[in-house]
Amino acid sequence: MIKGTLIPIGGNEDKGFHKADRFRLDYISQGILFRVVEESGGKNSRILVITTASGIPEVVGKNYVDAFSLLECKHVVTLFIASKEEADLPENLDLLKNADCILFSGGNQSKITSRIKNTQFHKILMERYKNENIVVAGTSAGAMCMSMEMITGGSSKESFIKAATKFKEGMALIPELIIDTHFIQRGRFGRLSEAVARYYDRIGFGLAEDTGLVIKNGNDCEIIGSGMVIIFDPGKLTHNNYDILKKGTPLTMTHLITHVLSAGDRFDIDKRTIKVLTNPDHML
Repeated sequence: MIKGTLIPIGGNEDKGFHKADRFRLDYISQGILFRVVEESGGKNSRILVITTASGIPEVVGKNYVDAFSLLECKHVVTLFIASKEEADLPENLDLLKNADCILFSGGNQSKITSRIKNTQFHKILMERYKNENIVVAGTSAGAMCMSMEMITGGSSKESFIKAATKFKEGMALIPELIIDTHFIQRGRFGRLSEAVARYYDRIGFGLAEDTGLVIKNGNDCEIIGSGMVIIFDPGKLTHNNYDILKKGTPLTMTHLITHVLSAGDRFDIDKRTIKVLTNPDHML
């Protein structure tokens, strides 16, 4: 059984710096980063923010240091890894070994895999996640890289077309899932649909912004945040013509199971079952 906790986030999570016009959770007591801190052991936990995916790592790193400071966290370190060789520097491995929480920032998920995958850094991360009570979190690109089949591109304008979505091998922290992010805001239904048509033994999770999952034991998923998670489960497909189509051809799938879940709802990956929260505070 996996001992670590995985927290993929759909991007643009509330960092306590502004107020949006839409419904927001209280940042200090209910926000996603508060939950990350709570799962990591509280405000004295050691948090390592990896900004490798970002094109502006200094800015992104400072934003997370400031956000965690609002939650009274004082042991926050940022790390930018520019190459596989740099990933395996002794000082960087020591940071990884001593962290209670490792958080991958947003940006370009391919930068994470090209610079970290199959390094000693990656090996230690996987071993600690499987065998220790640590948190591995990631937002946007940092969440998408957690899949085995990692989405790297695909326009929402080319929805439901074979080969419109691009893939690479991800970090394989949660190989049962294919994770997409900014899902509602950027209309990414088509590319996740193609993902589960191509990899029909996986489950597609589309995370809205400021929305995430807390995954315990590599199986039990709890939805957190202010938005929705869309789940595409191809386990009961009665028709899927992906394998016989030419590239550029529209897809056909029938009986694709779809769930729309929000904060407090749960999903069991092994059993593919739902437990819906029946009395959230904001219900009438």
